[in-house]
Amino acid sequence: MSDGEEATNHLLDGTLHESQASVQAAEGGLQSESARLPVTIGATVPTGFEQTAADEVREKLGSACRISKDRGKIYFDISVESLAQVHSLRSVDNLFVVVQEFKDYQFKSTKEEVLKDFEDLAGKLSWSDPLKVWEMNSSFKKKKTKRKKINQNSNKGKTDNGQGDKKDERDVKKELTGSASETQILDYYENPAIREEISTLVGDDLASCKDEADERSKEEADASVLRFRVTCNRAGEKHCFTSNEAARDFGGAVQEHFKWKADMTSFDVEVLLNIHDNEVLVGIALTEESLHRRNITHFGPTTLRSTLAYGMLRLCAPQPTDIIIDPMCGTGAIPIEGATEWSNCFHIAGDNNALAVNRAANNIASLLTKSQIKEGSPSWGLPIDTVQWDICSLPLRTGSVDIIVTDMPFGKRMGSKKRNWNLYPACLREMSRVCRPGTGRAVLLTQDKKCFTKALSGMGHVWRKVHTVWVNIGGLHAAVYLLKRTPQAFVHPSEQDGERGTPWCE
Repeated sequence: MSDGEEATNHLLDGTLHESQASVQAAEGGLQSESARLPVTIGATVPTGFEQTAADEVREKLGSACRISKDRGKIYFDISVESLAQVHSLRSVDNLFVVVQEFKDYQFKSTKEEVLKDFEDLAGKLSWSDPLKVWEMNSSFKKKKTKRKKINQNSNKGKTDNGQGDKKDERDVKKELTGSASETQILDYYENPAIREEISTLVGDDLASCKDEADERSKEEADASVLRFRVTCNRAGEKHCFTSNEAARDFGGAVQEHFKWKADMTSFDVEVLLNIHDNEVLVGIALTEESLHRRNITHFGPTTLRSTLAYGMLRLCAPQPTDIIIDPMCGTGAIPIEGATEWSNCFHIAGDNNALAVNRAANNIASLLTKSQIKEGSPSWGLPIDTVQWDICSLPLRTGSVDIIVTDMPFGKRMGSKKRNWNLYPACLREMSRVCRPGTGRAVLLTQDKKCFTKALSGMGHVWRKVHTVWVNIGGLHAAVYLLKRTPQAFVHPSEQDGERGTPWCE
């Protein structure tokens, strides 16, 4: 090779390296620019615990937080690089990125004009940055788990011109195609009527199942077209339109703007249209399933949301080495949330129902298994234990507990209003015995406010009410009471009366 050729090759190599370096630098610059992209995140939180959620955002993300007039929502600004941390917040249910917010939206006087404005609005919004955030968010969000429900009683099932039954059959077909043995599948169902129905699917109907699978594969092949739906949440009395009408017309304009495919069930993008009086907000959902399901796999009749459990625990400000108990734990939502977030405390989950204690233990075991899979190594466990006990006679020493947090029976799905008149005073008395005088505190949730207030009025010497948070539990107006244990030592009723004590509750 001549000296001229060598020089030429060196020059070409140098130019190639410089161009590659410039491309990498440009790509890195774009990534860093995207990471620094400022966005406004909205979050739904348990009603009544908006301030608790705002405090958590400030502590963990360092972002100022605004509480919406529409209860149960907060807003805060972050850079995209903090998106993973947002998904780790313990007090939020669902997340969305704000496309645009109108704090004083001027609605027209007629329905037709308002809906026409919604149609025009879709093309005027700046969708670019929020859609970038939505794309980046896919690696952080929790996928929605599909829970297959099998109706054990055909008489109670709801049908819609036969469509409901067809849908159930498709779900069964999917299960049949992936099974090794027809007999094993049929043995799974105990109801003879369902066994007979499934048996008819094993033969000829599997052919139609194959056709459905082929159609599904064709739809998946056209992945370039996103599927979407619009969800409208409206609050206010002065609107001349319904939520469905707003979602329909705005959604049609979104479809025309992006050329997306509308799909109400299997959607990729969920566009949110939130209307509260004269405030209008357009957003894109970042969660497929509420984050409150993070801990619980075995549900009971009154399972508490993990986000609400976090808010209740945070009210009593746990300190390292505190002993925290939930004497009516149910499925263990409160102590499990406490052991996850406040691992420097010890938590006890107790209940008088053996089935509830078993569910709590299973939820703990399930959480440990998830942790082992995630970390890829054996877990050291959680600072939590489960016990079956009687709330009116706890097997704990007097003054040995720092914090009591529990969801008391409302007297609806669990217990009864009549029984609460005896149960609540007995519970408060026994809680005052085990709770540490002077520093102990209790956070108690109940919808039976009249009964609780009456019971608390007779316990003024041992309990002092510090704060009340009003919450919405499945449409029920409930209250969370923060109580402080007074310095007065506990005196057994038998010592007060000078007589032998009688059982406090049956």
